Amino acid sequence: MTRIGASAVALVALLLSPLPAGAANKEQQQLMAELRMLQQHQQQLQQLVLTLAETLKAVNGRLDEQSATSRKALADQRLLIEGMTETVRVLRERSDDTNVRLASLSQELESIRHTIAAIPQTIGSAPPAGDAAGAPSGDGQFAPGPTGAGTPVTIPPPNVSPQRTFDSAYSDYAGGQWDLAVEGFDTFLRLFPRDERADDAQVNIGNAHFNAGRFKDAVNAYQRVISDYPNTNSVPQAYFKLGSSYMQLKQPDLARQAWETILKTFDASVPEYMLARQAVERLK
Repeated sequence: MTRIGASAVALVALLLSPLPAGAANKEQQQLMAELRMLQQHQQQLQQLVLTLAETLKAVNGRLDEQSATSRKALADQRLLIEGMTETVRVLRERSDDTNVRLASLSQELESIRHTIAAIPQTIGSAPPAGDAAGAPSGDGQFAPGPTGAGTPVTIPPPNVSPQRTFDSAYSDYAGGQWDLAVEGFDTFLRLFPRDERADDAQVNIGNAHFNAGRFKDAVNAYQRVISDYPNTNSVPQAYFKLGSSYMQLKQPDLARQAWETILKTFDASVPEYMLARQAVERLK
């Protein structure tokens, strides 16, 4: 039985019990006061219950908001993960495609090398050093330009581009594969002797020999740049590296001649000019 119920029972019992008139009046006043207090307590309890109900409602609302926020965050994370998965898939497909292309290029280069080795169809050789490219020959026919002394000109196989041939050789050169680089640039010169990068290929042949420690071969390669491609921007570099090769061969007089040729022939706008002047000063 609750406190309110017990008080009500007690109040009813007192009202029914016989009391003197004065005492009954006094007792009745006390009971009425207690009854009012009980009513006030009941109102306070009701107000407290209403307050707790409002608080519980607010808490439930916040829980619902947090639950919705959590669900939205999980959905966003799921979308992000799905997007990353798709990106990884695309990157993997592109990587596989790149590997296939590289394998195809390697097979094509190997096919080019086998074709060149099996079908060396020569259509002519280089004219004497210093002849202009495309000058008429003695019989009136249009002769090919400089291709490097003693380098035969070979008909390129079908579907072989100068860009791919040069890039393949340069890839070996950049990777330090000096012998493969020399072979690749020689192939480029045989197939495309009139290409604008022919002088670069010949310089790279000399550089490959130099880096491999074959300084006599490097001297020959640089001299071919000077003799076969005299009007190109590769000549200053060839003269400078020619001097460096002579120094490696313990021939400083020839090295000095090569470097002094740069100082006499070119101006200071050429990058090798300052290098040649410093090299000559060191010899002094």
